[in-house]
This record gives sequence, structure tokens and C-alpha cells, in this order.
Amino acid sequence: MRPKVPCLAALMDAAEEDVLASMDFPAAHRAKLHSTNPIERLNGEIKRRTDVVGIFPNEAAAVRLIGAILLEQSDEWATQRTRYMTLETIGTVSDNPSVSLSAVTA
Repeated sequence: MRPKVPCLAALMDAAEEDVLASMDFPAAHRAKLHSTNPIERLNGEIKRRTDVVGIFPNEAAAVRLIGAILLEQSDEWATQRTRYMTLETIGTVSDNPSVSLSAVTA
């Protein structure tokens, strides 16, 4: 197809590194990276909970609610039996070898 569509071929050649970036992750993560289901589920939960409120009094109120939802989801992903991605395996691809969760104040 390269002779028929040279512009597309050039675009694909330029994007090769970005398209294959997921191959740098550990094999255990690749199966989870191919799906957008977790982020779609999270977006649906944010929509459901913000629809209940309806109109926010100010931007800070919306940020607080959405931030709380994101913290809740982060905790759920970190503690569920089949973790989405573990800190130990993320550490193998991180520039920072000491990976840890930051303390969250209640």
C-alpha cells in the first residue's frame, strides 16, 4: 500500500514509536492496556454521580466531587484482588526505581 498512499505511509512511519509504546510495558500489563473499559467505566461513574448533583455552585465543588471519585477509584484499583497494575511491575518501567504510594490524609 506504500506506493498507493505515500502520505499515509509517512504518517505511520512517524507514529511507529507512539503506536508501539505499550510494548515497553511488562507483558502482564499489555493485556490490560489494550482495553479502554476501565476508563469508560470510570467516566460513566463520574457522569452518574455528577448528574445526581445537577448544578454545582462553583468549580471548586465539582473538582471536590470528581476528585473524591477519582481517589475512591484509585484505592479500589490498588486494593482489588486482581490489581489493574501493581506498583512493583510499574517500577520496572519507571525512571524512578523507588515507587510507592503517597500518604493520603483523611
